Amino acid sequence: MPSKEHWEHVYSTKSVDAVSWYQAHAELSVQLIKDSGLATTAAIIDIGGGASMLVDDLLERDYGNLTVLDLSASALAAAGNRLGERAGRVHWKLADITRDELLGDAYDLWHDRAVFHFLTAPEDRQAYLRSVLRSLKPGGHVMISTFAEDGPGQCSGLPVMRYSADGLHREFGGSFTLVRHGRELHHTPFATIQPFTWCHFRKSMEMPAWTEQKTDVP
Repeated sequence: MPSKEHWEHVYSTKSVDAVSWYQAHAELSVQLIKDSGLATTAAIIDIGGGASMLVDDLLERDYGNLTVLDLSASALAAAGNRLGERAGRVHWKLADITRDELLGDAYDLWHDRAVFHFLTAPEDRQAYLRSVLRSLKPGGHVMISTFAEDGPGQCSGLPVMRYSADGLHREFGGSFTLVRHGRELHHTPFATIQPFTWCHFRKSMEMPAWTEQKTDVP
């Protein structure tokens, strides 16, 4: 996993809208979350949400049980400052998703736009997937976007992985059903285009409540 120091440097030296992954509105993510059919009271966690506008967009649509997790305190502070009084309606979590143990069966929906593709080490991907399995309720939803196979080989000066929908599904394993998938062409603030693969997975309803003895990480 890229170091905390790297991301603190990024967010302390660049404005929120001067990074390649910036979106003025997280339109695709919002639509995928709405299409899940979950109530606005559902527990949603945004992995690597940092300074993303997704939390703003969800609050405006009356989603009220939101957690934003990020490695960078500067990124979380930027989001909190932007939201002002509304920041108190969000659970903010400063953590490394490959190291922190989230509560078991805590979330109805797991959202990740552009974190998983930074996990180039197999052990980091396995740790990430253990977190998904631990913290997502049976039947819970995963909305994830990574660079597509024809996407950039680097981002923010770091190497990345690139995935097809089938490749992402293989990473997540048999505990997850691929509900649907697609392709997004992200227009960066620098007038370049980055191809993304997005997937909607659903965790098996047959998965028991989390215990430390039960995993299904390939």
